[in-house]
Amino acid sequence: MIIEIKHLKKVYAGRTVVQIEHLEVKAGETIGLVGNNGAGKTTLFRMLLDLIRPDAGEIQSKGIPVAGADQWKDYTASYLDEGFLIDYLTPEEYFVFIGSLRQMSPAHVADYLKRYEEFFNDEILNRGKYIRDFSKGNQNKIGIAAAIMQNPELLILDEPFANLDPTTQIRLKNLIKNLKKEQNLATLISSHDLNHVTDVSDRIILMEKGQIIKDLYKDENTLKDLEAYFSE
Repeated sequence: MIIEIKHLKKVYAGRTVVQIEHLEVKAGETIGLVGNNGAGKTTLFRMLLDLIRPDAGEIQSKGIPVAGADQWKDYTASYLDEGFLIDYLTPEEYFVFIGSLRQMSPAHVADYLKRYEEFFNDEILNRGKYIRDFSKGNQNKIGIAAAIMQNPELLILDEPFANLDPTTQIRLKNLIKNLKKEQNLATLISSHDLNHVTDVSDRIILMEKGQIIKDLYKDENTLKDLEAYFSE
């Protein structure tokens, strides 16, 4: 078990934004979180990463509470938004910095980035630009690649398909599927794109007003069922 959530609750201004009694994430699972705006997906991710603290309950990573602990940081990587980037660096400088946190040499980082040439589509490296000057979609590519470079056991991505062109969305889906096969990576993905998130996930969690409404293992009817739910 890589993640276990127990009696989790977060309240803002008197309104409960997350309330989850129990949730488990197994090693190697790809889980898609879906729900309308305000469902609590991003708040949940921020609690998983100890960026905000719950008002009640706890999140355990490999049996150790996330809040106040450091062990989980060694095997967890994430990209939630451009706030995770250091935008006054070039992509090359940023990747070297992230690599240095994992004792990767600049040469090792450069070699690693060759795997992502297709994903980058000649839009990221050797452009002579700071990260802040890239489009939102290209910032997403930089953040996702930097997270994966950390060789995690748990990867958390918030709306990774947003702002990507269709070709890059397909390449990202293939990347996620290949990582699962190669590294037995557990991945949590939130997305408004039901098609893409269903395609890459083993399991779909539907959230509404901070609560889990459905927790489904994917089958041939999952996408149709989700579309029907959101059409009501």
